[in-house]
Parts: sequence; C-alpha cells; structure tokens
Amino acid sequence: NEDSANDSDSPLPSKAKKQPIKKAKATKKIQLDNENSDNDISDVPEASSSQTDALHSGKTVEEIYQKKTQIEHVLLRPDTYIGSVEAITEKLWVYDSESESMVYKDATIVPGLYKIVDEILVNAADNKIRDSSMNTIKVKIDQEQNFISIYNNGKGIPIEIHKEEQVYVPELIFGHLLTSSNYDDNEKKVTGGRNGYGAKLTNIFSTEFTVETTDTNAKKRYRQTFKDNMSVKQNPKVTSYSKKEEYTEISFKPDLAKFGLTELTDDIVALLKKRVFDMAGCVKNVKVFLNDERLKIRNFKEYIQKYLPPPNPSEDSVSKSPDIIHEQVNERWEVGFTPSQEGQFQQVSFVNSIATTKGGTHVNHVIDQLVTRIVETVKKKQKDAKLKPFQVKNHISIYINCLIENPSFTSQTKEYMSLKEKSFGSSCTLSENFINKVLKSVIITDIIEEVKQKQDRELKKTDGAKRSNVLSIEKLEDAGNAGGKYAQNCTLILTEGDSAKSLAVAGISVVGRKNFGVFPLRGKLLNVRDASHSSIMSNEEIQNIKKILGLQHNKQYTSTKDLRYGHLMIMTDQDYDGSHIKGLIINLLDHFYPSLLKIPDFLREFITPIVKGLGTSEPRDAKEYFSDLPTHMKPFRELQQDERSLIDMAFNKKKADARKEWLRTYQPGTYMDHNVEEITITDFINKELILFSMADNARSIPSVIDGFKPGQRKVMYGCFKRNLNKEVKVAQLAGYISEHSAYHHGEQSLTSTIIGLAYDFVGSNNINLLQPRGTFGSRAQGGKDAASARYINTALQPITRLIYHRADDNLLKYLNDDGQWIEPEWYCPTIPMVLVNGSEGIGTGWSSYIPNYNPMDLVKNLLRLMDGKEQEPMHPWYRGFRGVIKPLDKDKYTNNGVIERVSPTEIKITELPVRTWTQNYKKDLIDKFMGFINKFDEEHKAYTVEFHITLKEELADLSDEELAKKFKINSTIAISNMVCFDPEGRLKKYQTPEDILQEFYHRKDYLIAELQHECLKLSNKVRFINMKIKHQLEFEGLRKKAIIELLAANGFDKVHKRPVVRHGVESSNDDEAEEDLNDSGYNYLMSTPAWAFSKEEAERINSLKNEKEKELRVLEAKPPKEFWKDDLKAFEEQWNVKKSEQESKSIMEYFGSKAQPVLEEINNQNEMNGQNQDVNAKNENEEIKEMNGKNEKVDDQSDVEIVDVVKPKRKKIFNQNEGPRSKMLKVFDLEFSSDEEEPEPKPKRGGAR
Repeated sequence: NEDSANDSDSPLPSKAKKQPIKKAKATKKIQLDNENSDNDISDVPEASSSQTDALHSGKTVEEIYQKKTQIEHVLLRPDTYIGSVEAITEKLWVYDSESESMVYKDATIVPGLYKIVDEILVNAADNKIRDSSMNTIKVKIDQEQNFISIYNNGKGIPIEIHKEEQVYVPELIFGHLLTSSNYDDNEKKVTGGRNGYGAKLTNIFSTEFTVETTDTNAKKRYRQTFKDNMSVKQNPKVTSYSKKEEYTEISFKPDLAKFGLTELTDDIVALLKKRVFDMAGCVKNVKVFLNDERLKIRNFKEYIQKYLPPPNPSEDSVSKSPDIIHEQVNERWEVGFTPSQEGQFQQVSFVNSIATTKGGTHVNHVIDQLVTRIVETVKKKQKDAKLKPFQVKNHISIYINCLIENPSFTSQTKEYMSLKEKSFGSSCTLSENFINKVLKSVIITDIIEEVKQKQDRELKKTDGAKRSNVLSIEKLEDAGNAGGKYAQNCTLILTEGDSAKSLAVAGISVVGRKNFGVFPLRGKLLNVRDASHSSIMSNEEIQNIKKILGLQHNKQYTSTKDLRYGHLMIMTDQDYDGSHIKGLIINLLDHFYPSLLKIPDFLREFITPIVKGLGTSEPRDAKEYFSDLPTHMKPFRELQQDERSLIDMAFNKKKADARKEWLRTYQPGTYMDHNVEEITITDFINKELILFSMADNARSIPSVIDGFKPGQRKVMYGCFKRNLNKEVKVAQLAGYISEHSAYHHGEQSLTSTIIGLAYDFVGSNNINLLQPRGTFGSRAQGGKDAASARYINTALQPITRLIYHRADDNLLKYLNDDGQWIEPEWYCPTIPMVLVNGSEGIGTGWSSYIPNYNPMDLVKNLLRLMDGKEQEPMHPWYRGFRGVIKPLDKDKYTNNGVIERVSPTEIKITELPVRTWTQNYKKDLIDKFMGFINKFDEEHKAYTVEFHITLKEELADLSDEELAKKFKINSTIAISNMVCFDPEGRLKKYQTPEDILQEFYHRKDYLIAELQHECLKLSNKVRFINMKIKHQLEFEGLRKKAIIELLAANGFDKVHKRPVVRHGVESSNDDEAEEDLNDSGYNYLMSTPAWAFSKEEAERINSLKNEKEKELRVLEAKPPKEFWKDDLKAFEEQWNVKKSEQESKSIMEYFGSKAQPVLEEINNQNEMNGQNQDVNAKNENEEIKEMNGKNEKVDDQSDVEIVDVVKPKRKKIFNQNEGPRSKMLKVFDLEFSSDEEEPEPKPKRGGAR
C-alpha cells in the first residue's frame, strides 16, 4: 500500500469490516532483459482486468498508482478521521436560545464540522486535568463571519524549540500530524485526546487557523497562523510576555466548502452552543463564557436542569418540572436521573468531557444498576409483571459525567465508548439513598401503569360475549335461556365443589332448567386483588366465569342486558370456608366489575341449613330447598360507595394493619342474621367474613400456653388418647386422629403436621414430640424430602409425657364438636414449648414468627421466677447449629454460618445460617456464584453441612468478612413479630421471650383455680341430685324466679359460665348448659338430665367428686412450685439423655471409623470425674429408696403414680488441658465447662399434682 504512512495509532474507519482473504493472483515468469538481472526469473503478478482496462482507456501507470501525503489523505478520506462530511438529519439535543434550554429535535448537521470544533473544546477541558488552577473557558461563535475561537487560561504550551524536530513546540503540536502527549499507554490519563490527530484535524479542515499561547517561565507569547488546510504555514511571532497568567487561544475559520456548506447553519450553531454548555456542566470550578456572556451554570445538576421543560403556568395550576435526582458518587463519577420526557430512553453522558452521544459501557455500568432495582420493585407491586430492560429504560433519562482512564472508542468521532468496565480505573456504585429516591419517583407508577395497560389488553382477549351457548366449558350445566332473549331472567349458581353441584342440579329439577345454570368451583377462588397478571390469565376458573356470564373487561354495566345471565347466586356450606368463598367472589366482582354489584338483585346467596353441610344433603333435601326458594334465596343489597373500601380492607394484603383493627372490633356471639330481606356487603364482612378471619388466625398462630396450632393440638390429642408408645404408620395415625378429633381438612395436611412434629434436623424442632422412624426429611430440603406417609412410622417420644403430664389431662377444658368431645382448648406443658420449637404462621391481619430457644435457658428462668428473681435474657438457640447467633440490635440477631479459608483460593463452608436448606444453597452456588468459583465439592453428613469451594484468582484478596458477604453466609433473625393467642384466646404481641415466659408462668394458678371450680360444681351437683332423689327439693311448676330463690335458700353455690374458645372464635354458648336469660348461676344444676337422678349416676358423680377432692388435697398439701420443680428436674434429666444420644450420633458420623477412641476418651473422663462423687451418690440413692418407700404408701391410698428415674452419669468433659479429640468435640456444641456441677438426682413425682 503506497498510501500515507500512518502508524499503528492512526484511527480505523467506523464500523470497519474484516476483509475476506483474497486468493493470490496467477503469476507469469518473465526474464528480465537487463545487465543486472543475471538472467534471473522473477515472479511478477499479472495485471488485473480492471488495470488492463485502465491502461487501454488511456490512464498511465502514474495515474493509477498514486502516493498521497498525510494531509492529502486526511482531506481525501475525511470520514476516517472526523466522520461524515455530508449533511445528515437526526434527532439531537441542541441548545435553543429562545427558551434557554436543551431541546430534542430533528437537526441537520455535518458530523465532521461538529467534530473539528469539538476537538478544540475537549483540549481546553483537558487542560483542567493538567492544571487545576485553570478557571476560565471563553468561546466565541461568529455565525456571519464563519469564525470560532476557544480560549482557556491555566498552563500554556512551552515556547521553546523541540530538540529533535527543530521546531517550536506549539507548531509541532498544531501543525504536524501524529504528535501528542498521550502516547504513553502505561500512564493512566483521564483526558480526551489520545491518537495524535485532534487539533491538527481542525487545522487541516480550516481556511485559517491561529494558535496563541503564553509561557510565564520563558516570559514569551507565541502566535502562529496556518492557512489553506494547513498547507500554508506562516512564521511564528514570538514576543515578550510579563503577565503572571498563562493562556491558550485557538481561533479558526472552518473550510465550509469541504463540508458542502456556504455558511454555519442555525442547527450547527445550536449544536455547538450545546457543547459550550456541556463544558460548563462537566468541567468543575470553571467559568464558561459564550460570546462574552458568562453561562449561568455552576455544576452538573444545574446543567441537567437545562434538559427539563420549564414550568408552564396554566389557569388552575402550575405544571412542575420533574425533580432531578443527583449524586456525586465519587471524585470521578457524577450521575443524575429524571423520568424520561419522550417515552424513550435518553442518555446524556460525558467521558473526560467528550460527549458520548451514543452511550457506551460507562452508561451500561450505571443504568444496569437502576434497571435491576426498578424491575424488582415493580414486580413486588405488580405481581408477575413481564418486564424487559428496554421497557424500563424507556422511562429513564440518565445523565453521567465521568473520568475514565485511557478510554477507547469505536471511532475517531468518539460517540460510543467501548472500554471494558474492568479498565475504567474506577467504578460507580450508586448509593441506596440515590436508588431509593429513584424508586420513589413517578417512574414506578408510570411503569406499573404501562404494565397494567398491557395486561388490560391481554385480559380483553379473554372476554366473554352474549352467546346462546358455551359448549366448551367442562362441568357447566347451562341454563336453557342463557345468552338468549330471556337471559336477564337466568341465574347462574356457583357451588362449592362437585358434590354441591349435584345437590343444585337435583334442586333445579323442581324449578326447571330454563332459567337456572350451575357451575362448580374447585375449592377457593383466586384472590385477584393481589394476584399476578399471569396467574389471573392462567386461572381457568376465572376465565370460565367470564365466558359463562359474558363479562367484558373494564366495561361499565348499568344493567344485565349484555350478559348471558341476569343473576349470580352463591351456594356454599354454612361454615368458615364457605364464607371465605363468598367473600372471594365478591372480591372478584368488586375488583374487575364493581358496576355489577351496583345493579339491584344481581348477586344472590343460597342459604342452606347450618346443621348440614351440602355434601351430606340428599337429593330430596335439595328439592325441598328449591321448592321454597324465597326462604333460601337472599339478594345482596346493591354496593354502596363506602363498602368498596371495606372489601379492599378485607382482601388487600397491604391492609394488614387495618385488618388488625377490624378484628379487634369482634365481639363474642357475632353472627350473620339470614332472616333479613336482603344482605348488605357491610353486614357480610363484619358479621360473617370476620368469623372466617378469626378462625384463620386460630389455624395459623400458636397458643402461648402449649405452643400448638389447632392441627398440631389435634395430632397430640390423638397420640395421647391412643397412648402411642408403639410405632404406627403415619397414614394410619392420621386416620385415627381424623376420627377422634373431628378433623375437617385434607389428609395431606394432617400427615404433614404429624411429620412436622417429628422433624429432628438442624433448624427444625429443638424437641421433636414424635419419633421419626423412617425418612422424615432432612436439612437438605427443610423436610420436603420426607417419604410418603404410608412408608414411615412414628410414636411418642419418651420426653413428651414429661412435658405434657398425664396428671394435667383431667384439668383441661375439652372442646365439643357437634356432640363429639375432642382436644382441649390448650394443654399445659412443663415448659413453654412455643419458645422451645418456635413457630411461624400467617393469618388474617396478623402473622407470627417466634425463633427457637434453649430449653435449659427456659428451665433456669422458670426456677428464677419461682425463687422471686428476675429472668436472665434469653437468645435464640437451635439444637445442633454450629454457627453463631448474637444480638444485633433490640429485636434482631445475626444468624451466621461458618466459612473457613483453607488457602487464598480455597474455602470450606461447614455451617449455613439457620433454616437455609442445603439444596437451596447448592442451587444458589450453581445459579448465582459460578461466576467467581472454579468448582465446588460436597461432603455433607446427615446432621452437618460441608462445601469445599475453589475460588477464582480475583477473589483471593477478599477479606473473611467480604467472603461471608459474597457467599451469603450471614442472615438475621427478628423477634419483632412474636404473636400468640393468650390464655383467654386473644391475639397478643409479645415484645421479648421473657414476656412469653412470664405469661406462661402463671399457668399453675389457673390449674388450681380450675380444680377448685370443678370441685365446687361437683359438690353442689351431688347434693342437688341426692336431694332430688330423696324428694327434698321440689320445684316442678314453679316460675324461674321462685326456683332461683329455692336453690339459694338451700345453700347451693352460684357458678357462672365462662366463655369457651373454639377454633379461635369465642362462643357465647356453654357446652354444659343452655343460656340462662338472667344468668342466675344455676345453669349447671338446672341442665341436669333426668337420667342423672338414677342411683347409678348419683354414685358416679359422687365418686368423681371424691377424686377431684383427693387431687385438690394433694395439690394443696404441697406448694405447686415444688411439684413444678420436680417436673423440671425430670425433664432436664431426660433432655440430657436425649442430647447425649444425639451427640454420640454426631461424633460417630463426623469421625467415622475413628469415633471409638473419641467416645472412649469421653467415657474415661466421665468415670474419672465421677469417682469423687461416689460416696455422695450412694447417700443420695439411699435417700431416694427411703422416699420411694414412703411414697408407695401414698400410692396405695391415693392412686398417685411414682416413677423412679435413674439419672445417667454425665459429668464434665473438658478441662484446662484438653486433648486434641476433646477440642474437636467442641464442634458438636456440647456446652460443658471444667467447673460444671452435677445436679443432685431426685425422684420424679407423677400423678395428681
């Protein structure tokens, strides 16, 4: 190539394509006939056909093969250096002098002309980097004279002769190509110039170009002019200069002809003015003048303001410009944000003062952070919103001013920066404060609105229509007149399941099928108010209802003439779940079609007898119901405006606090009166739906006393009733429990509850009340890997009956379900199990989270309370967890796993945060962490976790803290939402675990009071029956008042009824008697059935009274605290046995074949530590025998059960001189110290306490 001698730093054309490899041309051997050839044969390429044609056309070889100078090449191929020299029209930001703001408009410009001016501007800005004292830039643009000058103060150019080139340095810089101070790529610079062309290009494309600069060191001023595209060079004028301030000024007249122009057009001038304003915004602490007028921009934020529309006053209000969210991230990055005004992504960015009008990697670096967070936020607010980054970006205007080390661009025009992020020399990490401000701006609502509009268009596609038949919907029994002329007379019955549908179909045979259709719902309808768009779109039931009714999305209905049915009737069971289904249907209509609820008699309810569920009714019952439709069919009153907020409160997840207040208004005895002419939405929500919400909380939130939810309590009731000491299949146990505890839900739910009570892996139960015999799940999947209920067995743990004593069973208040006695309202455990095993649940308006605590901490604090001392603070504790849990603040704890660095690039994770399951974490390793790890291996055991990870080299320098954060090995545990039902059945939020323990502590007082209450009732009942048998008490035919006076005169005690809590709803009816209008206190006597006056029944009640009195005497003979202390000691002994067994399993698992020597060391140490206590132990055993002998006499008289407990030897293990194996045992959380004392063994007293 005989073109100009560009070196390797010369620019390549924009978007240069790789040329295909050409085949070598055929060569022809010729003999050179001259004296120097020595008859050599040389390979000379044959002339191409085009060259041959050129020669034949008269062109000479000299005309075909030409050599150009560098300047000639620049002028001949300008697009290679400055971009296109032809006018183009495109949308650009330009400065509008009239509005004094930036406008985005179609502008016709010549990119090459813009570039030669920009080169000089960027040079002026670069000088600020070299000399921080620079504080002025002056630009003059004379459109008429085609004259531009750019001045900057600060360090000038050295005025001296370059020793190698033998010219003045200013001439070298501005008059010779490929000269630059930026060639050292090892030097990290944040200036705009790079390739050695820059200002020379401006010179080449100008008819006149003048440089003037000063040098205070040399005390000289330098001025030189170039003309005719740098082809004419005048001699420099060097004069003396005595001022202290240096400056450089470049003035030039662009060669307009080279750009196809005759003058500087308005659009070009507007673009150049915009670049002057860019300098004012980007270059800090510099005053910028344009045509001798200082620009009123002091910083980048004020510069951004120029892009926003000015406020436009209107008649009623003033339109406000969007707020600018701005942040100086660090010394090199400054970012601004506003919502996009154009409905498309806008970026205004600068790299080292260069306007990167097409963006680049620096823009992606910033915008990706915002887009990620915006998408997360929108998806939280708008479920399942399908968002792509470009959709979010269309709502963003981003402004970036950054300094990048040695930036590279895709072309000499420098519109797009291509440098990789790792080479930036800095990074821009947006602060949480900045991001949160963005998330609080209108962008979120704008995106959500756009998403909703798109979703509405999709929902519109699923609209129904008024057709005479809908044949494609399975299980629909369509009315004959549906969708036809008489459609408004038709009623669609929505039933609760298929069995209810069968009942309805049998019933409408009485009234005819012309005007009645039936469609069964599969369980509960989707709560559309909080559902994602995709779940609504994919919900077959909702789509079917739309088609059956002929509903059209977003249509405002004033009548039902456009629908296939004129009425919608709900037919569900009269239970809590049935009420919820009604509410969900109302919620669906209110959310999408509120106008329908305003049409009188559109929505109806079919009332069934409360004593029978629909599934138990027979066809003849259905015909009876439908024969009397006016009685059973009740219309809902048309929706009132204030009722919409009530529906929203009931079903909007965000209204949890409002639902709490709503539930606090509940009064025992609340019920829905269906004898009214029409049902109001207000009454339905406040009197019927509220009962479901109360029951929902009871199912989801535990009792503070026994720690159980109703399902768990039913399981334990069944196990206690069956005396489950022998193993049984979980599936068989579920059947037994369902039969004996009136369980009304699915079998799967019950078996899951049984399995959950047997969990014993880390992060589950501290004490599993049932034994896991088989695969009951592990920490690998948080119990989800349990085997089928038909394969696994279970039984009561030995420790369970030490926690829930048999002796307490007779003191509990048992519930009655439709005549069947079932589980008690709560059990009374020895320790607060709600703290031992924790709890988690979400109800209506309330949720609860209680972490696990150490049973021994609970025992110690109970003993302290008994001794009148203050409790010690307790902290969350999980059996077998080897990480660290410590206080973070008032109601939060750190929950840290264990990560160890084996080498700079090898780590070992030996514990995960509590309740971070192994398989989930492994998935994160694969999905999220593979970018910075080479490989990982797993060496987990049944109870332990162990990942071996090899890191990539770039992570070798991370600190331990950074590694833990990188691998998400730390989390938190909150105790700010510890909600339980208190002993009176009221929801209560506890601030600390000590508060829960305090509430639990008073349970003994209740038990004694309850026993006294029972004794009083039984004593009165025995006397009442005996007097009736002996005819000493006659009141037949007397008025109620006279009966009450007669009973009082005979000394009978009044025992007023106390409310019973059933399923979380406090009932106003006592199971023992019907409600007495005067609440006389004698209901317990007057409700005695006639057969109770038989001799046999009188003897039975008298025996029962004697038993209760005996129990009370035993209790009163010994302070309750002493019984409780005995219970706690018995529990502690069994707990230690259980814990020792678990530790042995862990040791065997961890050490494998080497475990035996470790266990032997422990046993030897135990024996050594126990020798000094043999004498004391012997004396204690004698005392135990003596006490047991005395207690046997008591047992003969009072049927009190005595159980001998032999405490296992479990002495201290560690001392000051620990062996290597002992140190290793610490990983099993044995919690022994060298000064641990062995508590004295004492007998456990059972039976009545």
